[in-house]
Amino acid sequence: MEEKVVYVPVETLREFMYQVFLKCGVPEDDARICADVLITSDIRGIPSHGVNRLKMYYDRIKRGILSPVTRFEIVRESETTAVVDGHHGMGHVIGYKSMKLAIKKAREYGMGAVAVRNSSHYGIAGYYALMAAEEGMIGIAFTNARPSVAPTFSVEPMLGTNPIAFACPTDEEFPFCFDAATSITQRGKIEVLARVGKPTPAGWVIGRDGTLATDTEAILKGIPEGKYALLPLGGPGEEMGGHKGYGLSVMVEILCAALQSGAFLKDLSGFDERGNPRPHQLGHFFMAIDIAHFVPLDEFERTVGEILRKLRAAEVAPGAERIYTAGQKAYLAAKRAQKKGIPLNESVQRDLKILQEELGIKEVPLPF
Repeated sequence: MEEKVVYVPVETLREFMYQVFLKCGVPEDDARICADVLITSDIRGIPSHGVNRLKMYYDRIKRGILSPVTRFEIVRESETTAVVDGHHGMGHVIGYKSMKLAIKKAREYGMGAVAVRNSSHYGIAGYYALMAAEEGMIGIAFTNARPSVAPTFSVEPMLGTNPIAFACPTDEEFPFCFDAATSITQRGKIEVLARVGKPTPAGWVIGRDGTLATDTEAILKGIPEGKYALLPLGGPGEEMGGHKGYGLSVMVEILCAALQSGAFLKDLSGFDERGNPRPHQLGHFFMAIDIAHFVPLDEFERTVGEILRKLRAAEVAPGAERIYTAGQKAYLAAKRAQKKGIPLNESVQRDLKILQEELGIKEVPLPF
C-alpha cells in the first residue's frame, strides 16, 4: 500500500513546533529559535533533522535529560574567544547564542571563536554557519555527538557523526554552504528509512562481526547497544579513504571537547555507567571570520561566485544532468518548500498527532 504523504505549509509547521516547545516549558524567545532551526532543516531538504526530530526533544525533556530552560554561561572569555557552559539546555538556543557571540567578536576583531560544553543536539550545523554568512562573514560550526561511528579498522562505535559546516556569502542568490557528517551517513537518515520501511544501503553500517549491515530496524536498535557502527567517510579500511573521514571526525571531536574541557567519545552516549539515562553533554565549536578585515566584501563574493560558476560549468559526466555546488540544492529545495509545503510521511504525522493530543495544542490545526 502506498504511503500517504501530506504537504504542510511552512508557517503552519513552524508555528506548531513553536507551540510544542512552548508547552514543554521552553521560554518564548527560545522556543522561536528552536522552531526556526528545525523548520530551516525541512525547508533546505534535510528531513532527518527537522520536524522528524521534534518528538525526540519532547521525549528527552519529559525524561528530564534535557532542560527546557537554557542557562547560557560564559565561563571564560577574551576579545576573540569564549568558552560556554550550556548546562544541558536546548542545543539550538546554545548554538544560536554562541554563534551570535562569535559574530560580535569577529565584527570588532576580525575573528571570533566560541567553544561549548554541556550542550545537547542542536539540529543542522549549517544553520549556525549560515548565520555568519548572512552577516557577510565566513561561518564554521562543528559538533560532536553520541558514539555511533567506528574508527578505521574497528567495528566498535566510538565517535559521533561529527559534522562539519562551512558557509560564506557569494554574489549569487544563495550562499555557499557545505554541511555534512564525517561519517558516510548519520542516524537521522536511517531513521527516515525506518519510517518508510526501506533497507539501509550496504556500505553505510558495519556489524561487530565485520559484515556490512542492511536491516534498518536491527541497526537502529543495535547501534545504542554497540552491535552496529556507522562507517566514516570513505568506508571501511583505507583503500577508499576511510581513514580520511576518520581523521576529520577526530579533528571535530578535539575542537568540541578539548578546548572547553568537555565530555568526549562514549561519555556522550546519554547513559551513565549503570545504564541510566543522563544528559548527552555534547560539545560544539563555532567560528566567525569577518571577510572585510581581509578584503572588501564585494571582491570576496565575486571571487567565490566565479569559483562556483566555473565548477558548475565543468564537463558533465555521461549520464549526469548537471553539476551542483554546496548550498545550491538546498536553495532549490527551499523554493519548492515555500511553494508546496513540507512533506510529512505517515510516521511523522502520527508523532505530531501524539504531541498535539498530549500537549493539548489547539492553536494550530494540522491538515491530517
